[in-house]
Amino acid sequence: MNAAQNTGPLPAALAAAKVAKLACAARPIITLSEGSDPRVVAGALAAEAAQIADIILIGPRADVRPALSEAGGRESESMAIHDPAGSDLSATLADAFYQLRKHKGITPQEAATAVQEPLIYAALLVHLGRAHGTVGGAVETTSNVVRAALQVIGKAKGTALVSSCFLMFPPQSQAMVYSDCGLVIDPDAHELAEIAAMAAQSCRDLLQQDPKVAMLSFSTKGSAAHASVSKVQQATELARKAHPSLPIDGELQFDAAFDAGVGAAKAPGSRVAGAANVMVFPNLDAGNIGYKITQRMGGATAIGPILQSLAKPANDLSRGCTSEDVLQMIAVTVMQHLGSS
Repeated sequence: MNAAQNTGPLPAALAAAKVAKLACAARPIITLSEGSDPRVVAGALAAEAAQIADIILIGPRADVRPALSEAGGRESESMAIHDPAGSDLSATLADAFYQLRKHKGITPQEAATAVQEPLIYAALLVHLGRAHGTVGGAVETTSNVVRAALQVIGKAKGTALVSSCFLMFPPQSQAMVYSDCGLVIDPDAHELAEIAAMAAQSCRDLLQQDPKVAMLSFSTKGSAAHASVSKVQQATELARKAHPSLPIDGELQFDAAFDAGVGAAKAPGSRVAGAANVMVFPNLDAGNIGYKITQRMGGATAIGPILQSLAKPANDLSRGCTSEDVLQMIAVTVMQHLGSS
């Protein structure tokens, strides 16, 4: 999975949201499952310096400690090192994993072996409440990161699927949420309605904005007839029924959702057209292409993919990530935790 190439400091909107939230909250603990990777260590130290979170770096102590020292850091109460091979928590974590997976036929010995894997170890700390969120993927693949999150942390209560979003920070317009641009390939109408609700919650939690959700299509209000248009129309109605207070409209073309003049002409009377800050794409093709065009041609900073609707926060990095990406994803994970608290 290709993630965003972010530049510059933490986007102002996210930074402001972080400061507002952290002003009345104890610092959360975030686990980083690839604790010896130099980018991860640098991002962790930046998060520690900014007082965003306390960190647990996970990996062989013989690898993590030198990487931390080389980056100018040291082990402390706010920057802990956990080596799964020698952890005092191994038995507790193994029992927890066995209880979670015994219905799949796992044995206690297999559970003990599994918790030596940093991704599983990190997720179990979150599951047991010893940490508040986890970030991985600088080395591991997206599929491995998502699998560990689903096996250990699981879906949020009442949700049928896990999806993703990107936070988009265009240089000359409001911050927005784009979803789903990284996980669900071809959602049906019910799944698309659920993605819309998840993305709206991400807007509240991460941007500290009231969501206005546009269900995107190549058609606006019946200007074209096609099965894919009908899917978006059905998803809009399902989302409205499930969340009657949520401002949501569709189907809308992107220009009608984004530009006030076009929105007024194409969808007069809409509460969303021309003012949307949550863009829900009909499939992964459209979402992935759309966020990359916004980023590369529009000059937007893109943060993601951010996982939505897990029981507790877990997020994925790109294997091509920078230390700035790590910092931003730690901040996002903290905001998700505080939004659900």
